Amino acid sequence: MSNHEHHEDTGNKPVKRSGLSRRQFLSYTLGGAGAFMAAGMSLPMIRFAVDPILKKKVGGTWIKVVEENKITNDPQEFKFNIHQVDGWYVSDPELSAWISKDNSGNYFALSPVCKHLGCTISWSSDIYICPCHNAHYTKDGENLTVAPKPLDEYDLKIDNGWVYLGPIKANTRV
Repeated sequence: MSNHEHHEDTGNKPVKRSGLSRRQFLSYTLGGAGAFMAAGMSLPMIRFAVDPILKKKVGGTWIKVVEENKITNDPQEFKFNIHQVDGWYVSDPELSAWISKDNSGNYFALSPVCKHLGCTISWSSDIYICPCHNAHYTKDGENLTVAPKPLDEYDLKIDNGWVYLGPIKANTRV
């Protein structure tokens, strides 16, 4: 009788072995290795998606636009550049604002973007006009025709004789 043919004589009962079989061991090992690799691949993607939420919010930056003495009662368009970082894309787009003084001498700045379809408005003697669909706005940005809302307003501050603009907000003048 060879070693392969040797059987233990336990009567009619099969031999019970304790522990893992080879098949269970391989199944657990391969499953664990696969789960480890899947976690290793997915964690960077989850981090990439959640990272903007985890970043600390910083206050809006103020952009130096024009000297205070150049502001008149009639709105004037002033152009300025902002520095922005969108993911890995860095750019310095040129924006504009209509800046003027009200009857009380308070400075304010309006966004040139029409609230109807996003076209750029222009000043025409006593009102703002959108060339796309003929929307009209007052000097304070109040919507007169076509547009559903008033023009947005920039945060504005005066410091050392210069006008600084901050983030855009909903119009508080009308």
